[in-house]
Amino acid sequence: MRDATPEQDQTIYLADYAPVPVTVTHVDLQVRLDPLATRVSSRLTCIRQGPGDMVLNGELLKLRAVRLDGEELSPDAYSLTDTTLTILNAPDSFLLETEVEIAPQTNKALSGLYMSNGMYCTQCEAEGFRRITYMLDRPDVMATYDVQIDADLPVMLSNGDETAHGHWRDPWPKPTYLFALVAGDLIATHDSFTTMDGRDVALNVWVRPGDEGRTAYALDSLKRSMAWDEKVYGRVYDLSVFNIVAVDDFNMGAMENKGLNIFNSKYVLASPETATDADFANIERIVAHEYFHNWTGNRITCRDWFQLCLKEGLTVFRDQQFSQDARGFATQRIGDVLNLRARQFREDAGPLAHPVRPESFVEINNFYTATIYEKGAELIGMLRTLVGAEGYAAGCALYFERHDGQACTIEDWLACFEAATGRDLTQFKLWYTQAGTPVVKVTEHFNDGTYRIDLEQVIPDTPGQANKKPMPIPLAFGLLAQDGSEVVGTQIHELTSETDHLSFDLDAKPVLSILRGFSAPVILDFVQPDAERLTLLAHDTDPFNRWEAGRALAKDRLMRAVTDDADFDAPWLDAMTTLATDTDADPAFRALALALPSEDDLAQSLHNADVVPDPDRIYAVRRAAQLAMAEHLRDDLSDLRESNATPGSYDPKAEDAGKRALSATLLRLQTMLDGGKAARAAYDVANNMTDRMAAFACLLDAGDETVAHSFEQDWQDDRLVMDKWFMAQVAHAAPRDAVGVADRLTRHRDFDASNPNRFRSLIAGLTGGNPAGFHNPDGTGYEFLASWLLHLDKSNPQTSARLSTAFDGWTRYDADRQAMMKAQLERILGTTGLSRDLSEMVIRMLKA
Repeated sequence: MRDATPEQDQTIYLADYAPVPVTVTHVDLQVRLDPLATRVSSRLTCIRQGPGDMVLNGELLKLRAVRLDGEELSPDAYSLTDTTLTILNAPDSFLLETEVEIAPQTNKALSGLYMSNGMYCTQCEAEGFRRITYMLDRPDVMATYDVQIDADLPVMLSNGDETAHGHWRDPWPKPTYLFALVAGDLIATHDSFTTMDGRDVALNVWVRPGDEGRTAYALDSLKRSMAWDEKVYGRVYDLSVFNIVAVDDFNMGAMENKGLNIFNSKYVLASPETATDADFANIERIVAHEYFHNWTGNRITCRDWFQLCLKEGLTVFRDQQFSQDARGFATQRIGDVLNLRARQFREDAGPLAHPVRPESFVEINNFYTATIYEKGAELIGMLRTLVGAEGYAAGCALYFERHDGQACTIEDWLACFEAATGRDLTQFKLWYTQAGTPVVKVTEHFNDGTYRIDLEQVIPDTPGQANKKPMPIPLAFGLLAQDGSEVVGTQIHELTSETDHLSFDLDAKPVLSILRGFSAPVILDFVQPDAERLTLLAHDTDPFNRWEAGRALAKDRLMRAVTDDADFDAPWLDAMTTLATDTDADPAFRALALALPSEDDLAQSLHNADVVPDPDRIYAVRRAAQLAMAEHLRDDLSDLRESNATPGSYDPKAEDAGKRALSATLLRLQTMLDGGKAARAAYDVANNMTDRMAAFACLLDAGDETVAHSFEQDWQDDRLVMDKWFMAQVAHAAPRDAVGVADRLTRHRDFDASNPNRFRSLIAGLTGGNPAGFHNPDGTGYEFLASWLLHLDKSNPQTSARLSTAFDGWTRYDADRQAMMKAQLERILGTTGLSRDLSEMVIRMLKA
């Protein structure tokens, strides 16, 4: 596999993969920490496995020495560039020693070894290790590590088990991207876990002094994750210690480094006063995700970065299973699908579409996408559906047994399921190689006692791919009678060809409930009468499809109101009222069912229907729909909120979180009627951040001019709460004011563009939280985003590239907006010194 370099910006192709001629089996590192002159001495145990020179990766390194088997190498024995160190004519086995100097304090890209408020920490995925020392920085080179950290610091951590202060030994072979080092003035919350084979594991969550009171939930989530992985997958932890460290400046959510998980502090620190229910749920999910990587990503890793979904898609599926068990299948599944549709379906529908296993890339950091993660997880779920729960368990067990300690491919993964179940998965592999979201067209016929369902799958063209082959699509479905009773329980039909059909002998036409549980990541093209959707909303035994029916009813009305000025009819409003007042239904489900489709969802749906979306019109119609719902529920809103109160001390458990979610939904409707009176009362008595933020958002929507100042006065010393403050003000600004609000906040004394959390909060508050504001007809939103992307790209290309995706749907809007967005993309691309991270994203978007 070739490695891209800044000078070449070359494209890397999966077809070019080749093993390295010389590999490394063991790494000895001595790291002498200094903010501006850290010395890294490495000793690599090397073995030849094919012809060719040894080409090591290295970036921003000052080479001080290079020796082979103890002898200083002469200049003609190696070659050095800005990105490589090549050892010429290397022997069959040898010890390679290098010494380099790096400057963690000036590393603002937050990749490699850097400093965060005085703490040393690392981020090596995907290619950050090359900023620490010279090494074969690729996932198929797996080595054991001994690490000695030298510094006058109280806490010095690395992978594996500590054998002496600052000396760490990791006995499990790992690729460079899993290396980690942390050092600084930290304090830990301690606990322990006894594995199913009787070993005691020390658990530590390390934070800055003063934050230790907000670590309990992360530690509890870790213990529950360890127990769940043993019970469900039979996976046992394999070291004597597991460390988590919270870091303020971090590009990612968290990182699964072997035995030393480094987390963005927002996914560790939580208390009822400072964190919302969503924060607690995210901590639970992400702690589980990174822990589950110990087997699906660490013990078994990916051979090359094209196989990234092998570890990420599988581990996302596992954390989704864990969250479903912890928080309830229905609401968790609905939330996961909402996320998939909002992020991955949008990705599939635009210029950034790519297969779950891409064929090429320029910058690997740009492929940490919703397609790799969320769609990758859906593929694992479909595989489980197709082979059954027992077949899935058998295939996983064989995978763990056959490939422990190896760097693998998608073919290796699927081969285990073919061997365990006897099923041919050749066609299923197309899900990994073909981009785009399939559309399944459903047509019904009922004649003389025969009910027939005609099915057709269409896979749209995507950049670089056309004329795609049919894929296996598991369609879970059931049939209801018109009175809501179930006629046919859930069955799975596998659609494997372009067209297919099902038929049933029935006395009357049934109501079709199809794609139950969202059994495949597809778009249904199914024209279903409102009466039947209302039946599904009221009676479907599948909670996902019950929610889906209500959402389809809402979306139809909103789209008609956008295009035809249609009113919101009484039957739909009556159904929403019935749902809101159904005290037998789960409050979390009711909150999800009452929520309207997002502005971006409506824009994409209108675009799919060949209607040019008008962001201002979409915003106005959603507000009108919310007002209509509020008017219809006027007499019930206060009582409903009171009945869902959670008196007493705060508890993040799912039951209470669901009640708070429903209460917040109802408060938004109430604010439409009373201008914020109820929200002000709720804000003043809130005893937790969930209720406080819900009321804060409502007051901002109502135009309260004092609440932002009072919130800031209360929370200005808490960096994570202030992130919420920045985001909320932009997200809830009036659309015509949003860019001005965002611009004003960039000059606030606490705005720090170098901190990814703070930067994302403000920028995403505009681009994702306030679409009508971002798409202001005067183009100021586009200019604002482009300017800040260019500003950040100079220091942190990863974050700038990821936030540039706000432009990816530019071709779906009117000609004026398209011209303005295209002009900003061209402005970015024409900037001298642009990173390859951002340039690749812009080039791909401009090809739309």
